[in-house]
Amino acid sequence: QLKLVESGGGSVQAGGSLRLSCAASKSTYYMGWFRQAPGKEREGVAGISSDGQIKYAEHVKGRFTISRDDAKNALYLQMDSLTPEDSAMYYCAGRVLPSTARLTLLDRAWYNYWGQGTQVTVSS
Repeated sequence: QLKLVESGGGSVQAGGSLRLSCAASKSTYYMGWFRQAPGKEREGVAGISSDGQIKYAEHVKGRFTISRDDAKNALYLQMDSLTPEDSAMYYCAGRVLPSTARLTLLDRAWYNYWGQGTQVTVSS
């Protein structure tokens, strides 16, 4: 079992920044950030593997940065230049073991563990 706990959400004005953190209960090979706004599907934001592969959704490229600290079993998401469209519940996702399957870091089905989420609200 893997437990994931997000933190760092909050309210910020448009153009501002937030840094989300996710604490994992054990080493996790693949980790990602997803978000879900009211009435919308959960969508992939960014994903990262232990061997350094990174994937961003097009709409966050250049504004968000995903990183991880494997010594701390931690995942981060630095979010800059936030817009109201970034408002959502943000979820940390994990898949513990490496896989030889085609890597799809932004696909919900790739992950089998999820955190409870942290709310991000961006006002105009």
